[in-house]
Parts: sequence; structure tokens; C-alpha cells
Amino acid sequence: MLEMKWIRAHAEEVQAAANGKKININIQELLERDEERRALLQETEEGRRVRNALSADIGRMMQAGQREQAEGLRNEVKQRNEQLEQLKVKLEAIQAEVTRMQWLVPNVVSPDTPVGTSDADNVELRRVGEVPTFEYSMKDHVELGEMHDLIDIARGVKIGGTRSYVLKGAGVQLHRAVQQLALDLLLKQGFTALEVPLMVREDALLNTGFFPTGRDQVYELTGENKWLVGTSEVPLVSYYADEIVNVEQPVKLAAVSTCFRSEVGSGGRDVRGLYRVHQFAKVEQVILCAPDAEESERMLQEITGHAEQLLQLLELPYRVVAVCTGDMGQKTYKQYDIETWMPSREAYGETHSSSNLHDFQARRSNIRCRDAEGKLVYCHTLNNTAVASPRILIPLLENHQQADGSIRIPAALQPYMGGAEFITLPHLAEEE
Repeated sequence: MLEMKWIRAHAEEVQAAANGKKININIQELLERDEERRALLQETEEGRRVRNALSADIGRMMQAGQREQAEGLRNEVKQRNEQLEQLKVKLEAIQAEVTRMQWLVPNVVSPDTPVGTSDADNVELRRVGEVPTFEYSMKDHVELGEMHDLIDIARGVKIGGTRSYVLKGAGVQLHRAVQQLALDLLLKQGFTALEVPLMVREDALLNTGFFPTGRDQVYELTGENKWLVGTSEVPLVSYYADEIVNVEQPVKLAAVSTCFRSEVGSGGRDVRGLYRVHQFAKVEQVILCAPDAEESERMLQEITGHAEQLLQLLELPYRVVAVCTGDMGQKTYKQYDIETWMPSREAYGETHSSSNLHDFQARRSNIRCRDAEGKLVYCHTLNNTAVASPRILIPLLENHQQADGSIRIPAALQPYMGGAEFITLPHLAEEE
């Protein structure tokens, strides 16, 4: 959490961040509760001091044979203990309230973060690639998937309920291919690959900033005090929780994992196809670096560049947007989204996200490093979605569809697809 001393000195900035991120917290109320807590703590410490002094006096009186006077002091000590017990109850209650509010305090945002209320207010920074035009009746990814027997949504729903799907044959190959391409790209950039737990303890989600505000998006394993992660960012950051890390060179971690999200609040939105599903796979990149604003900004540009490089390898048109205050989460200091062109939506759809959190996660997770003077300080952390599938299959299938119904496989993916250049219909394969 942010330190109370820092919050007190930057109360207006923190309140503005909370308002912008739509987090229901009154910073002034938090500061007032903390004053009450500090006053009670001081009163408790003074009460203990007086009680201990009285107890010492009783010992001296007993040694001096002043039993009657000692007995009188014992009654006073008893009263002091009763008062201390009452103060303890009050202090525990106010401490719990302060802690509850502290967990809600958001990270402040960068000076260049756009102000806005929703993703409609995100600011486009650049577009890359040409949006395709079709001189024939194009099909969406569901039609293409069914035509080529790549996707079976009906049976997925039969098995798992709404927002479920089954990938088949070349659909599975594509799903795995884009993940392996992304991982290979990151390994070449010096990332260390980790296989991480997907069931995590509650404190891992609290410490990485996904709880308490995002609790309704995470599946709980009832009775286990464990939760299914919606991104391997959680275990990757938690890997170094409560440790001192050497960040003379940024620590670069990557993981390929299945992810789960409840998608509460998205009812009726993006219900067709693979855009918004409960189970998916991600290749995530996480960086821990020195708590230097310039260095973490460089790292943000670097990890965003990795995601852009992947989209260029996939030969997909995309745009990069600066995310506004109203579209940011509690933990984020600065964020970019990458949106890839999806012909069936006639719009760019979010496929990647890059975030710089400064020391917000590191404070909560107690991840520290040493500065130039050897003093312990909190690291900066960053994360980016290198690729998320099956959502990436939407633009991949739709943008690369051909007039004859086949789907062109980008050159970068062909080695992962057995050298195939196209996904073809059975009758086309026979004609060839």
C-alpha cells in the first residue's frame, strides 16, 4: 500500500486518482480514521507505561513491607488493565477500518495519462498496418472456424456453459503456435520463462493489486482460500514477494498460462464468438527494475514494442492507445492498450495491454532492491500481454481469409504449423 505519510502529503492527488478510476474511497476520511488510530495507539502506549510503572512500585513496596499501600496500587493496576483492554478493542476496530480503506487507495497516474471516463476517451498514439478491404463477402471468425472445423462453440457451451468453446484441429495448432511464437520472441529478448501456479492464495491477489477492487472477476476455490488467476502477472510478481532483488539489470520474466475470468458485468457484451470468454491462454511478460521513473518508462516502451513486434509478425493491422483514467485499474500508473483490427466488428479490438505500476505492487508485495547508496527501496514493476488466445484468433482468421474460403498462415507462424501456408477447405485440398 501507499505509505500513510505519503498519502497525507499528496491527499488531493490521491483523491483525484480515486475519482478518475471510479474507486469509492474518501481520502480525507481515511486520514481522519488514521488520526484516531494514532491517538488510540498513543493512549494505549501511555496506559501501558503508567501500568508498568505502578507494577514496579508494587514490587518495591512489597520488598519494603508496605503491603497495605501495595494493595491499593494493585487495585489501580487492575483498573488500568481493564482500560487497556477496552482500548485494545477500539484500536483493533479502527485498525481494521484503516486497513480496509488502505487496500482501496489507488496508485496515482502519470502526468501524461489522458483524463476520461471510459475507453472511448483513450487517445490513439499510432496506427500500424493497412486495414484490409474485401471484394467478396467476408466471414467472421465463427463462420470461418465452423467452416474449417476449427471452433465448436455449441459443444463448448454444452460442456462448460456460456462463454465456453472448443478448439479443434488446426484451431488448436494456431492457438498453440501464436503462444510459442510469442514465447520464443521473449526468450530472444532475454526473458526467463517460468511455469507458475494458477491457483494462488488471497494475499497474492491483494499484493499485486487485483484485490479488493477486482474480486468479482476472479474464480474462488471455495474452502481452499485459493483463487484461479486471470493472468500469470500475479504469480510472476509474487515470485519475488518479501525478497530483496538485484535489479542492476532489469529482471525479465515470462510465463505461458491458462487464465480464468468470470466476466461479471459484461453480460450482453461481445457474446458472439471468442472475444470475451471465461477461459483463455496468455503469454505474459513481467519486469522488475530499479525505482527510477526514466528506467521504468524505457521498460514500458520496450515491452509494448515486443507486443507490437508480435503483431507485425502476424501481419495484423493495429493501433496503440494511451489509456485514460476512467479505463485504468487501481494499480496502474501508466497504461497502453494495443487494439488489433477485427473486420467483423469493423473496429479495432483490444488484444494487448502494457502497464507501468511504479512501486505500487512492490510495496504491497514487499519486493525491495538496493539503491546506489545501499539503502533498501521498493522496485518498480511492469507487465504486458505478449499475446492472449483465443482472442487473437479473431483478427488472425478474419484478416487473412481468402476469396476461396481458405485462410492464409503468416510466414512467421508456418514453422509452428508444419510448414503449411494455408488452412484450406477439404475440397480445395483435393483440387490441389
